[in-house]
Amino acid sequence: MTEVLTREQYRAAVEKPKRGNKFGAKKTMFEGILFDSKREAEVYRDLKLVERAGRISGFERQRKFELIVNGKIIGTYRADFAFIDHDQDGKLRVIDVKGVVTRDFRRVRKIVKAAYNIDVEVWK
Repeated sequence: MTEVLTREQYRAAVEKPKRGNKFGAKKTMFEGILFDSKREAEVYRDLKLVERAGRISGFERQRKFELIVNGKIIGTYRADFAFIDHDQDGKLRVIDVKGVVTRDFRRVRKIVKAAYNIDVEVWK
């Protein structure tokens, strides 16, 4: 006897199970914003409190930087957070929340330093 499947049943049967994050990060919703990890949501919450206290300003999520080498744009980098820190004489601080610092991220961080003279800080 041959069983007949509908298109949807067949796709459900052969579909690969969804993989989670390879580093074990769990997506987290906070204040209606979906963050890539629980730690990133915690850092956001803490930075918003510091902003309300007036110690930082210009707070941005997912700040975009173009990666420029030899005058050509070779890609983009999105930092988790960027802000002006009034405790450090108005210095622009760029923060990336990482559990694991990869080789690719180290390379991107060097390019951002060379192109913009900005040190990308890693918070674990």
